[in-house]
Amino acid sequence: MAMNPALLKPLKLDASLEAVVGNGPMPRFEVTKKIWAYIKKNNLQNPANKRNILADAKLKAIFGGKGE
Repeated sequence: MAMNPALLKPLKLDASLEAVVGNGPMPRFEVTKKIWAYIKKNNLQNPANKRNILADAKLKAIFGGKGE
């Protein structure tokens, strides 16, 4: 199965995203991989429900989200 060309196009990253995934530009699929690697490295998945992410300050800068 071939990858969608839109996923291969390098994206220009802003500073808050670069703080999590590293310097860009990079393809969308690579950004997604690196965000998940960051989440797992920093143990940010909710242990009770792994589909929920317990965002730290860097992730909140990217995604926003609810306060505690």
